[in-house]
Amino acid sequence: MNWENIAGQDNLKKLLIDSITHNRVSHAQLFVGKEGYGTMPLVLAYAQEILKRENEQAASKVEHLNHLDLHFSFPVFKEGNYSLSKIKFDEFREMILASPYASFEDWATYLHSENKQLFISADEVDDQNQKFSLKSFEGGTKIIVIWRADKMNTAAANKFLKFLEEPPQKTIILLTADTLDDILPTILSRTQIIEVPRIDDESLVKHLTEKYEASEAKAQSVCKEAQGNLNDALKLLNAEIKNPEFEKLFVQWVRDAFQVKKKPEFLKNIVLWAREIASWNREKQKNFLNYCVEIFRLALMQNYQSENLVYKKIDASNFNWESFSRFISGANIVSILEEITEADLHLTRNGNAKIIWTDLGIKLSRYIHKK
Repeated sequence: MNWENIAGQDNLKKLLIDSITHNRVSHAQLFVGKEGYGTMPLVLAYAQEILKRENEQAASKVEHLNHLDLHFSFPVFKEGNYSLSKIKFDEFREMILASPYASFEDWATYLHSENKQLFISADEVDDQNQKFSLKSFEGGTKIIVIWRADKMNTAAANKFLKFLEEPPQKTIILLTADTLDDILPTILSRTQIIEVPRIDDESLVKHLTEKYEASEAKAQSVCKEAQGNLNDALKLLNAEIKNPEFEKLFVQWVRDAFQVKKKPEFLKNIVLWAREIASWNREKQKNFLNYCVEIFRLALMQNYQSENLVYKKIDASNFNWESFSRFISGANIVSILEEITEADLHLTRNGNAKIIWTDLGIKLSRYIHKK
């Protein structure tokens, strides 16, 4: 990954390049931000620059993710008795080469993981420890990239902490994570944290028009909705971001929530709705929660006459967006978002999905009528 292929993030690029030039590369760095902001492209460009300065021929090897001193760990599902990244490396390499801004959900879809949980295991950490106990192939720095380090289970995190505290000589550890919430504080205290912000609108528009030949008008339109996320922007550009399944289930939820106050028999519909969503894998469930948060916030802006900020509306299934928006106000938006956040937390902690979604579905029927 070349620096010029990264959308925006000019300040971070300069910071990283300067750290190499002035020999201030920390042995463990954690890049925090959504994948679509460029966490992985920045890590790959950084690793390429480090290895290239030791050996000019390393650049092309890193570019194709086949440098023998550049290792990768990433979440996979358990097969047999083990959960090891190397089993799925070819697939991961293929995805990252095609789309370095790809998200965790994209990876789950790529693997056809269905309801299987993707995680980084203790076996994976042991496997990497064994690799790093050996000398580097080219006699220089060895780098490990841990993509979505926040997906380590507890056993893996504790083993990784030991590796982090006493890494082999000339080892650099580069981690990425969506948030810091699921990473052990002891790991955070031993890494240099690099916040990766959203891509600024000007850089995102420029990238879409120059690299993907989007028209200025289309790029501007996509940019408003993507909110600094290139992965989302590219899906919008290809008309893939509009998820009819999410839209359909959101409309169903809202309609049943309106009805259940006067017609308790609609409670059965909410229970069935909850069961359908609970059958998805956890990441898809969490993405639906994010979708719901986005729609409720847009409805609030619509209600408060900030229509210029409403970049997306639901218009399918004869859904009356304006009428719905009038029910979302300061009186209930905080409660609604708090319940969604609570549901997300319980899903993260592997709570019973049927109970979580049923509870959330019923609570909306209470809040949506609050004036």
